[in-house]
Amino acid sequence: MSAPDSASHRPGEPEKAAAALSADRSLGQLVAHATSELSALVHDEIALAKVQIMKDVKKGVAGSAAFIVALTLALFSLPMLSFALAYGIRSWSGWHISVCFLLSFAASRIVAGLFALIGLVLFKKAQKGRGPQKAAAAAKADASVLSNAKPHPRPETPELEKFPPLARKGGEEADGASAVARSSS
Repeated sequence: MSAPDSASHRPGEPEKAAAALSADRSLGQLVAHATSELSALVHDEIALAKVQIMKDVKKGVAGSAAFIVALTLALFSLPMLSFALAYGIRSWSGWHISVCFLLSFAASRIVAGLFALIGLVLFKKAQKGRGPQKAAAAAKADASVLSNAKPHPRPETPELEKFPPLARKGGEEADGASAVARSSS
């Protein structure tokens, strides 16, 4: 094995080194190696996705907390706005202070009603969209199509019929016999 390793360090000969390495391995060993590499790649991709999702969730939680604090402060500042509006009406018009507070209350109710109407319109639009129902229907349609799908017919090759089928996990084969999977060397 030292010859392929030394050949891989020569400039212009990495293809020969790869060919020499692959010639030393049997087909079964190559398939097993490719399968293990693919499995490791899938596991690494899943781990990467988990890390990225956790980062996004942490950022979302921090943003939500800041938004909740801002809304709380805005809610507690509304009485001050109401008082400022009432005293501003009094200084501008000279009316009695109780009338000014009633006008301030009415203005707050009108603004709240406008926001309620906007929210109602947006809620009705979201209800008409039926996004989750559409997604569920599309998933059911895909599942029904895939359940009726048939595999693509492949031509039979007589060279493959002389090899015994590969053993399943636990040593059982498809026909119940226990044969050993052999690979060509």
